[in-house]
Amino acid sequence: MQFVFPLPSPVVLPVAGSDAVFPVRRIFCVGRNYAEHAREMGATAQAEGLEPPFFFTKPGDALVGGDGVLSVSYPPATANLHHEVEMVVALGAGGVDVAADVAAGLVFGYGVGLDLTRRDIQARAKEKGHPWDMAKGFDQSAVCGALAPVATVGHPRAGAIWLKVNGELRQQGDLAQMGWSVEDIIANLSTLVRLQAGDLIYTGTPAGVGPLYRGDLLEAGVDGLPGLRARID
Repeated sequence: MQFVFPLPSPVVLPVAGSDAVFPVRRIFCVGRNYAEHAREMGATAQAEGLEPPFFFTKPGDALVGGDGVLSVSYPPATANLHHEVEMVVALGAGGVDVAADVAAGLVFGYGVGLDLTRRDIQARAKEKGHPWDMAKGFDQSAVCGALAPVATVGHPRAGAIWLKVNGELRQQGDLAQMGWSVEDIIANLSTLVRLQAGDLIYTGTPAGVGPLYRGDLLEAGVDGLPGLRARID
């Protein structure tokens, strides 16, 4: 088979404690999965876990991943880039119409991620009833640290999730505050698309989202998972 141009390099994430890497396929994100964040974004109680979760996507190659301090470029066309710290679920198997009671069996591991958002573009899109794609799916809009395999950390369902910017605590919550569990998220998403090994799911952010500027150093964590550090260039 001859390609008209060279294939792009694969998008991968490191696996903690291993020389193996995790090949990334697609990135799905859950909206408003923490009640306090839903309220700070102006949502009503109806969106706080009483309905099925809703999803948006980012391109797989929008991911910046790895160890050490990751370099993330400040994106064009915005003056209001926001941080959102999230626990990331990495799928090692897939399926369609997956039952919630077996959904955890699809998970390879977990990581700490950042869902970056051009909030001004998102606000204008909401006002006009337009899609959010360019607010959420821009280049380098997804950040993720090393993955911890389930065999090492199990399935985190409670524990602190937090983000600091230049040493200042900006976001702090607990995984137990998620409106939809990881199992419910996987089960619901699998009714919409056929999930595959390599898919990442960003599971939502606690309250405290806010603006970022060039030069900012971000440190993020979830109890029991490898930490994440990134700098906005």
